[in-house]
Amino acid sequence: MSTLLPPAGPQRTLALAQLSNSVGDGAYYVTSALYFTHVVGLAPARIGLGLTLAWAVGSVVGVPLGRIADRRGPRGTAVLLALATAAAVASFLVVRDFVPFLAAACLYATAQSGLAAARQALLAGLVAKEERTRALAHLQSTLNAGLAVGAALGGLALSAATRSAYLAVFAIDALSFLICALLLSRLPAVAPVPLARGAKLEVLRDRPYVAVTLLNTVLLLRMPLLSLGLPLWITERTDAPEWLVSALFMLNTGAVMLFQVRAARSVTGLATAARAIRRSGALMLLTCGVFALSAGRSPWGAVAVLAGGSVLLVAAEMLQSAGSWQLGFDLAPVGRVGEYQGFFGTGTTVARTLGPLMLTGLLLGMGAMGWLLLGGLFLAASYALGPVTRWAAGTRGAEGDGASSVAECAAVGDR
Repeated sequence: MSTLLPPAGPQRTLALAQLSNSVGDGAYYVTSALYFTHVVGLAPARIGLGLTLAWAVGSVVGVPLGRIADRRGPRGTAVLLALATAAAVASFLVVRDFVPFLAAACLYATAQSGLAAARQALLAGLVAKEERTRALAHLQSTLNAGLAVGAALGGLALSAATRSAYLAVFAIDALSFLICALLLSRLPAVAPVPLARGAKLEVLRDRPYVAVTLLNTVLLLRMPLLSLGLPLWITERTDAPEWLVSALFMLNTGAVMLFQVRAARSVTGLATAARAIRRSGALMLLTCGVFALSAGRSPWGAVAVLAGGSVLLVAAEMLQSAGSWQLGFDLAPVGRVGEYQGFFGTGTTVARTLGPLMLTGLLLGMGAMGWLLLGGLFLAASYALGPVTRWAAGTRGAEGDGASSVAECAAVGDR
């Protein structure tokens, strides 16, 4: 049990804040689509348009909000953005038309994107560099535990299928972010970094870091693969029972909760991060090949193949997560962690926005060949991150411990 709990102090407080808002997020993810259609009365196409626009806005605003966290202090910024998220969720309780819905959704996406960047800057200021990846692994485990609890609460609302039940879930979501804000306010303050007059968003001119972020975005296509691509494949191209979609989601959530910290132990620097990501890419190629074999089998044969592929998928996910956390932090200059993490986090939004269209075209349009092409894309991106990481580390050779990162990457190479 001790391996599941972060050390007492700031890391544990950050984990409790993560647990609080992830419970709300889990309930929101499960019920939001039906709430907006059945209670608010919006057409599904309008909901999709509104959420796509909202997350596009959030991905753009996340970088300057991360910069504000660096310059004004990440603790206060994170608290304000948690409160803003609570206000956005609460406003969903009263919206009844598309324009107010769009405004609330934009506030929600903006606050969530900024909160993620501010919280990363806060972690960087409170946790020693060598402990950050392990701390993030604890937070990821906590996130999955909270999502599971929230999804269960959302399931109760779906079972009741009443307006009051949906409203109660959204009220719980808003409350969870108020609790998150309270917990974040109890953390020690991190000193802001003064901004030089006329300074611009440095991350947008940092080509190596942009390249790392783009390649990581490709690897993050595993997220809509689990939430959309695989469920559609199961229901449209296999004879497996539909309940398998839920079972595989629970398998993924539980495995990450239990084993993410252990999977992150081997990642201690840029070289080990690149190695973990290469292994993840190889596992993703194997995963996609296994999933492709599930078509045309008996129902229970398909279940066995899909379960085996899902075990490979979660192993690849944990390695990729640990490696990307290390890269995102170690390649961010001191004093600009919020700004750089805000940009690095846009990869998640882009993958979730563009991924569904790409995955449905590949998997449902091309079948087994689509799976193999997707696996090849994961493998290529994972191996490309090695030389790109060395390039990025080389540009930081004069920045403190950047030289050791260069030496470490050069020593390991692409093994």
